[in-house]
Amino acid sequence: MNTISLKLSSDAISLLKKTYPNNIIESKNPYVDTEIRLSDAIITIYKSEKVVFVGEGANYYASLFMTKKIHPEAGSDEVGTGDYFGPICVCAAILKEEDHDLLTKYRITDSKQLSDDEIIKTAPELIKKIEYSLLILKPIQYNDVYRNNNMVAIKTKMHNQAYINLLHKGYKIPKAAYVDQFVAENIYFKYLINEKEVYHDLIFETKAESKHPAVACASIIARYAFIKEMEAMEKHYALSFHKGAGEETDKDAYIFVNKYGLERLKEVAKLHFKNTEKVKETITKKAS
Repeated sequence: MNTISLKLSSDAISLLKKTYPNNIIESKNPYVDTEIRLSDAIITIYKSEKVVFVGEGANYYASLFMTKKIHPEAGSDEVGTGDYFGPICVCAAILKEEDHDLLTKYRITDSKQLSDDEIIKTAPELIKKIEYSLLILKPIQYNDVYRNNNMVAIKTKMHNQAYINLLHKGYKIPKAAYVDQFVAENIYFKYLINEKEVYHDLIFETKAESKHPAVACASIIARYAFIKEMEAMEKHYALSFHKGAGEETDKDAYIFVNKYGLERLKEVAKLHFKNTEKVKETITKKAS
């Protein structure tokens, strides 16, 4: 088990607390200010401003506050695969030694840990300063591609293309290049067997966005693209679209179909989700 101790400034400690507000546990130890319990690490903040990182993810969380330069790395992540409405966005990003200051200036963590406001504030700064490749597959394109590819195949091909695009842009991909693992490595490459270009030098890790800052940066940029696409879609259709795939999305889908017709649902939603059948059932019931 990894253990790292650091002496942090009050500003750094404040940033640490703001980064993981939902994971803070009050301690009965009179010498401890706060404990932060994460899935892969426990961070203990002492009143002396000593901070101890313990667990599998200790190296990553501590690295955000170390003064030494980071090792170059790349990472990719996707957003939108669990959302009925909106696109799938995949980003591959590269972090170099000179990008270290970004990790202490901004909340660089899994985008799911950040609010939309934080994403909108942070992502443009990353976009200006780091090397990245972003792919956006809009619903109407997704539904067409899905005829011959399942969701895993689509994600695989988009991750691969994001890395290929980095090369096409003339960027050098570091040896440490991570994929936030969503399928076994051998299956991943099996889906790419007919692709013209395949990037092979990848490391597959689950929860990579909480272990490797490059994956976290990719996650933030992808989430930003998803938010912007949803905003544009809402403006174009003058309707609201909830994220996820729950009951609220069923209601949104029915309102959309009532206004634009069932045939146009493919423009805003991933039709193979069960939500589509629920909408059809609602239409049938109301018609009878």
